[in-house]
Amino acid sequence: MKLIHCILLMIGLGVCNTAAAQTKQLACGDRIPAEAIKMRNANGADASLKSQVDKNGLLVMFSCNTCPFVIKNQQTTLQTIAYARAHNFGVVIINSNDARRDGDDSYKEMVQYAKKQGYTVPYLVDEGAKVADEFGANHTPEIFLFNKEGILEYKGAMNDNPGDPAAAKQMFITNAMDAVVAGKKPEPAETKSIGCSIKRKA
Repeated sequence: MKLIHCILLMIGLGVCNTAAAQTKQLACGDRIPAEAIKMRNANGADASLKSQVDKNGLLVMFSCNTCPFVIKNQQTTLQTIAYARAHNFGVVIINSNDARRDGDDSYKEMVQYAKKQGYTVPYLVDEGAKVADEFGANHTPEIFLFNKEGILEYKGAMNDNPGDPAAAKQMFITNAMDAVVAGKKPEPAETKSIGCSIKRKA
């Protein structure tokens, strides 16, 4: 009886540990994770996060080709990229939809999407969703802003109305970049990311 109890306890602990790993979340104040991993770039040479940090830091966006929220925010995304580059932040866009590599989020489709959008920054393939797992990223679009030391200063949504960006009243990400450039802490430092779930393989 004791043996059965111990086995059940061990199984229970294993399940808990797995769940904890799956729900790992990067917190403000944490450093850039997975920064040395090189990812295939749909818009040029392969890149790592570390290689893209600019004078004031790095903006990481988890995105994809077909999510309705990504599509609704395409113009906002381009404006955010332009604002970041003008304020000396590196930018990378990461596609972690590993369960759709044979379809809408294949490398071939990413190349076409990057061209159509006119991306001037790396659009990277996250094989196995390893980078998304290190970030605790779960949605598209979802934003992470790091300062020049590689410390996370802001995470969440680009604006306060991802479902209707034309009606947005606050641009969280541009406000966060302004704060970081000024040596201040963004307010808010975290918002709820709203969008499609990142499609990981089972």
